[in-house]
Amino acid sequence: MKDLIEYIAKSLVDAPDDVVVTEEEEEDGIKLTLQVADDDKGRIIGKQGRIAQAMRNLIRVKAAKAGTRARLEIL
Repeated sequence: MKDLIEYIAKSLVDAPDDVVVTEEEEEDGIKLTLQVADDDKGRIIGKQGRIAQAMRNLIRVKAAKAGTRARLEIL
């Protein structure tokens, strides 16, 4: 899942070297944290949060297939 979010984020931003994705195991599932440059946050979130919501949906579907839960946090 980490690779998927990293691939999507790097293809959207102007500074792909600043994209950092961390994955943490929690008791209720997996927590993914996405960090991008301040100038690129708008590109990742999208108009009315549509891009961010689409990435969260992809992560939820992939986690459901694996039998776990996942959430994405954008910093």
